[in-house]
Amino acid sequence: MIRRLIWSICSLVLVIGSLQAQPDRWQQRVEYEMEIDFDVQKHQFSGKQRLVYYNNSPDDLDRVFYHLYFNAFQPGSMMDVRSRTIADPSPKIGSRIEALSPEEQGYHRIKRLTCNGRETSFETVGTILEVALPEPIPAGATAILEMEFESQVPVQIRRSGRDNKEGIAYSMAQWYPKLCEYDYQGWHANPYIAREFYGVWGDFDVRIRIDRDFVLAGTGYLQNASQVGYGYEAEGEKVDRPRGKKLEWHFLAPQVHDFVWAADPDYQHLKLTREDGTVLHAFYQESERNAAAWKALLPIMDRAFELANARFGQYPYRQYSFIQGGDGGMEYPMATLITGERGLSSLVGVSVHELMHSWYQMVLGTNESLYAWMDEGFATYAEEEVLLELKSEGLIPGSLPTENSYDAYYANYADLVFSRLEEPLTTPADHFTTNYAYGRGSYDKGAVFLQQLEYVIGRQAFAKGMLRYFELWKFKHPNPNDFIRVMEKVSGLELDWYKEYWIQTTHFVEYAIDEVSATSKGRTKIKLERVGRMPMPIDLLVTYKDGSRQLLNIPLRIMRGSKPAEESSLPFLVLEDWPWTNPTYELELQADLNDIEQIEIDPTRRLADLNRQNNIYQIN
Repeated sequence: MIRRLIWSICSLVLVIGSLQAQPDRWQQRVEYEMEIDFDVQKHQFSGKQRLVYYNNSPDDLDRVFYHLYFNAFQPGSMMDVRSRTIADPSPKIGSRIEALSPEEQGYHRIKRLTCNGRETSFETVGTILEVALPEPIPAGATAILEMEFESQVPVQIRRSGRDNKEGIAYSMAQWYPKLCEYDYQGWHANPYIAREFYGVWGDFDVRIRIDRDFVLAGTGYLQNASQVGYGYEAEGEKVDRPRGKKLEWHFLAPQVHDFVWAADPDYQHLKLTREDGTVLHAFYQESERNAAAWKALLPIMDRAFELANARFGQYPYRQYSFIQGGDGGMEYPMATLITGERGLSSLVGVSVHELMHSWYQMVLGTNESLYAWMDEGFATYAEEEVLLELKSEGLIPGSLPTENSYDAYYANYADLVFSRLEEPLTTPADHFTTNYAYGRGSYDKGAVFLQQLEYVIGRQAFAKGMLRYFELWKFKHPNPNDFIRVMEKVSGLELDWYKEYWIQTTHFVEYAIDEVSATSKGRTKIKLERVGRMPMPIDLLVTYKDGSRQLLNIPLRIMRGSKPAEESSLPFLVLEDWPWTNPTYELELQADLNDIEQIEIDPTRRLADLNRQNNIYQIN
């Protein structure tokens, strides 16, 4: 009784906190209870799922949909066909699904499903379960969906599965029948072809019965540490394991939109309690190659949490686990699956990236199937910011911060443009023509979106906006307009043009210093040219021969304002704005040409200009 009361209070606090910050948009809610009985000999499990569904929408729902992710790991599935027919297949998948034997395949088989005690009619269509309800769920009402199912864990190919390449027994991601999201855009019953996800916010109460030799790690808070032990228990707590072949692991996870777990009999378990009470866990198979790296990981990630909390908002949960498993690195609520045979620098790099997904997707739950760049791009940007600090503090041996740590992302974006394979970031993740365009767009162009936005509105407003975005939209499903509106409010500038050009088109930025000449009045005339189709404000740095410098800012007229000075030591002058329709812009300096040494567009190199060769004009 006490445990359920605490559970209810924790959930209520999170929900009330999120409602107070809720902009005017409804969203659905779920409460999962699952009981899983696992057969490690057959790599199969049976499950019972009780799901309380809160229809907070204004619509009566006569049907619902579930994701059945394991069904993707069958020959002829959409994931299989997509991988074998795309121009640049992922080496992680290739034709591996087509070659799976029946014992190696994955599946979910739904045995029974009721709604409020009445039988439903359902059909399995690939990775989606289509359910016709016996009667609609009215707007504002609650329904109870109860399911019995059987599943087989596939050989690990993409994210989830058994016996990964490093020998981890079970990486249980996308492992249960998961209700599809219904939002202001309708149902999102997207077939699984290996890319992004979207889920309903809610609470999970999960019980997993598995052979007692296995150690489990995953989302949520373990409720029976004194029974299962394995390092979870508090110091001095007595472990009293029940007799029998299997143990039951009981996890509670409030206010999340997914649940992951992993299991292996050889997991080593380390933990560290942060000063704010957050408990960090590490689960890994120890080897000569990785032992030192894993033992050094948690203290470094302690500092990473501190940096991320200050820059991007306070992590709202009480635990986080770094778990060896999966096929590279993949984020989940309160946990990540990462391959673990790595040196320290690599292990920290992947851990920081996946950790930053706790902000950008696990708390700010965008529909990454539609807006993958808001997930991957934001996490990539935040990863770079945190790693830059860790390197500067000497916490990653052999790593030094570079002068411009984003150069690689800008270069990758430029390569994408020059490849002629670029597609607008409005392209749904599953529907990019190539994996290359999806990856470079979502990760690199998505990260440049933020670094370049800082250039547009200034460092102070940008930093303020990132924190406000988190506070306003945590535990929600923000979209691109929600983010840009936050940045408009903190900066006082109009920014819809920036979102529309960078996200909705493939227009690129290209500016040049076209002419510099002396006037008859002893002044200097400068002519700038917009070569690319995307308009941007321009920072123009003038360096004089006496060593003094001046920064000139040319706003776009459609910004309806300009950014403030970012450095107090550098004279800053805002010039007349540049209409976006005009291909050229002229200005006059109150200085003789012979007194000028150099003129440079964008000295901070945050502008994604594709040709920097014409950004500097050197005066002999």
